[in-house]
This record gives sequence, structure tokens and C-alpha cells, in this order.
Amino acid sequence: MNKTITLNDDNFESEVLNSEIPVLVDFWAEWCGPCRALAPAIEEIAEDYEGKVKVGKLNVDENPGAPSAYDVRSIPTLIVFKNGAVLERIVGALPKNHIVDLVDSALEWKKTG
Repeated sequence: MNKTITLNDDNFESEVLNSEIPVLVDFWAEWCGPCRALAPAIEEIAEDYEGKVKVGKLNVDENPGAPSAYDVRSIPTLIVFKNGAVLERIVGALPKNHIVDLVDSALEWKKTG
């Protein structure tokens, strides 16, 4: 079951910057092999953190505005946002546990920040 949301330049502000909960954004493209390899882990994280963290995917080829605004120069790039601010950034296809650590740190930041 798909728990990720599809992000684009039109809904980025409402879904990410104005979100009440942390948001993990996966900047990806259809042609990107590492992006496709990372997709199952992103989907699992979306399912595991449903209701606590929003997980969205933004196709950089179809939506150049947000990647440009956040200096996304290579993909996959994962950025964790909280209250409209960038908390963490990962570039490259890293193991799921590394991504989970970043998501967990965003939740901890939420409690103390």
C-alpha cells in the first residue's frame, strides 16, 4: 500500500513547508537507478511512521522549482523538513537504518525544539 504522497512545485509549500509534522522528501527521477533502489525503503518508512512523519516523493524532472530552491544537485537526495526548515539532508542511496536515524532525530527535535 502506497503511503507516500506525491509532491510537486504546486503543493510543496502546503504539504511540506506548512506541515504540522516532520516531512521526509525524496527528490528522485524515473531514470535514476539508485532512486529506484531506494524506493522500497522510502515506502516502508512511510508506512512505519504514518501519522508521525509525512513522506513525500518529488520528481525533479517534472518539478524543477523545489529542487532548485533547496540546492538539490544530485539524486537521490532526501531532506527532512520541520516547521518549514531543513533539519537534515542525505545525498545518495544510503541504507534504510541511516534514513530512519534521521527521521527519529526529527521526531526528537520536535519534542525538544
